[in-house]
Amino acid sequence: MFADEIRRAVEAAPRVKLPAVAAMLWRAFGAGQVTEAEAETLSELIEARKIPPATPAAPRRAVGSRPRTDASLERRRRWAASGRLPPQLAARFTLAEQAVLAVVASEVMKHGRCTLAHGHLAALAGVSDSTVKRALRAARVAGLLNVEVRRVSAFRNDTNVVTIAAPEWTSWLRLAPRGVGVGQDLARVPISSRLAISGRTAPSQGLPRGGRIGESQRHLRI
Repeated sequence: MFADEIRRAVEAAPRVKLPAVAAMLWRAFGAGQVTEAEAETLSELIEARKIPPATPAAPRRAVGSRPRTDASLERRRRWAASGRLPPQLAARFTLAEQAVLAVVASEVMKHGRCTLAHGHLAALAGVSDSTVKRALRAARVAGLLNVEVRRVSAFRNDTNVVTIAAPEWTSWLRLAPRGVGVGQDLARVPISSRLAISGRTAPSQGLPRGGRIGESQRHLRI
């Protein structure tokens, strides 16, 4: 009977009161009011009550450049494969960073500079804001981009002005024909189109109409 009362006291008492309940238990055991088996069982119950409940782990936040949807992943891959970066430069960056820099290059091709906000760049490239900042910072440190910060007041800035500083990147974009859409690799554009943009013509095949075989061509025919 007394063991049942102690059990109820153990179950109802807060953890800070459990030492007092344990002292009462061992006094009852010394007085013969509970058996040794009951005392052992109640002692184990008291020790179990002393352990604080495990706090549930906080849900993990999705961080980094993990795509939120299949559509964002498709945009990222499409921009990265658009050929807006020369292969030797693209190899320095991750797929997500390539997508960001491809969007910047596309804006530079259209307007001569990129003034899109980080959130706008992230939405177009299918990446996170942190990936945009990381890509721009890495490209600026490598000397590939110039980033001009436009301060409006002590507490507010306008969007940055980003321009391409690497000559090899600028030359690569200059040879890209107009109308090449996102997802079409500029490296696979026909050479005749690239030569036309640069003001040159592709080497003629065969003899010109009404032309004669020159001396050097005559030697080649022999």
